[in-house]
Amino acid sequence: MMDYLEAYSHAIAALAIWALLSLVLGAMSTLGRNAQNRCECGLPRRDYSDVVYRRGRAFANAMEMNGPFVAATVAGILAGAAPFWVNILASVFILSRVAMAVVHIGTENQPLRSMTWAIGMLCVFILALMAAIAAF
Repeated sequence: MMDYLEAYSHAIAALAIWALLSLVLGAMSTLGRNAQNRCECGLPRRDYSDVVYRRGRAFANAMEMNGPFVAATVAGILAGAAPFWVNILASVFILSRVAMAVVHIGTENQPLRSMTWAIGMLCVFILALMAAIAAF
């Protein structure tokens, strides 16, 4: 069994890195919140010029991709999709999400943020498609 999983070592590492990145973004999302910059719901007011808001959005966006990335990657591994491509796509996803977090938190560059999001989304889409094909 371990020999089978060894072929997917980069994808498995990407899952672990994703968990760590999500935890870091979650912790960062609470920094700087105060009564003046929060809505009644407790979240920061919508203001992309405010880094507190951008940190919260970076975390929320990561959580929106959490399920699809984990599901597609695990499905690809379990279905026996081509290890080379599962590893590459999972790794590129992680790189795109690290870049997105840096861009999202550090800048107001919407086009670059959208580009990094699209790269990650494409990786997950292809992973899911490969898993579905391998399953049949």
